[in-house]
Amino acid sequence: MDPAIDASLVSVESVSDSLSSTGYLPDAAIATIVFLAARLNKPLLVEGPAGVGKTELARSLAAMTGRQLIRLQCYEGVDESKVLYEWNYRKQLLRIQAEQGQNWDQLSGDIFSEEFLLERPVLQAVRSDAPTVLLIDEIDKLDMEAEALLLEVLSEWQVTIPEMGTMRAVTTPLVILTSNDSRELSEALKRRCLYLHLDYPDLEREKAIVLQRVPELPETLAEQIVKVVQSIRELELKKAPSIAETLDWARTLLHLNVTTLDPETLQRTLSVLLKFRSDLSRAEQHLDLGD
Repeated sequence: MDPAIDASLVSVESVSDSLSSTGYLPDAAIATIVFLAARLNKPLLVEGPAGVGKTELARSLAAMTGRQLIRLQCYEGVDESKVLYEWNYRKQLLRIQAEQGQNWDQLSGDIFSEEFLLERPVLQAVRSDAPTVLLIDEIDKLDMEAEALLLEVLSEWQVTIPEMGTMRAVTTPLVILTSNDSRELSEALKRRCLYLHLDYPDLEREKAIVLQRVPELPETLAEQIVKVVQSIRELELKKAPSIAETLDWARTLLHLNVTTLDPETLQRTLSVLLKFRSDLSRAEQHLDLGD
């Protein structure tokens, strides 16, 4: 890492201040591990339940450093052609048809060249002339074979293309991998990364997030909102409310000119916070909102 380029990453304090300036409020553990990942040139694996700010951390890291954010959204069935690269087969076929009769060795060297290469997110980050943040989002949705495709990149900062050779990173990307912990990741992957577990923030930190993102909200209402949200998260739910949904609820109440929470307001607006009928019923019972 070059501190002259990434002045926001020169210390734990500068990381904390810079993340805060983007609207992401880190605690000491978050600021420390981001600083170390940058200093050690190590990928950062961020695990935790959905909605705790894992993806937002990568976005904020890109914003505070002025780097381009390159995102690989993982899902079942992703393969090499979606992660690293693929060839423009249609264009290759047209070249082959146009060059019929040409020596195959010469032709194959031509069609497996830069002109026909389609970069996917990981190769794009490796080959970028400008520093980047590479977000590999929800890596736990990949199968083991697809996960293995990333090991060379995460340890050597390079991608090997058999027809073209090894392509090494021009500038080392800052890499954030997120996981909802839906499956166990390989030891080989974890060994290459620093690790951060994110959970839902405590009351004071979530209240600070709400007040920063919805500054028009009265502080007393912000505290009421967060207390209700945190009590609901303790229930057995299909989907606990995320920080983003806390903010949506805060903005909803602001638009409705609500100044204090009462049973009627809770009854009318809980569906902004909870998205399953069974969760709503459980929360209504918990908050004693029965008819």
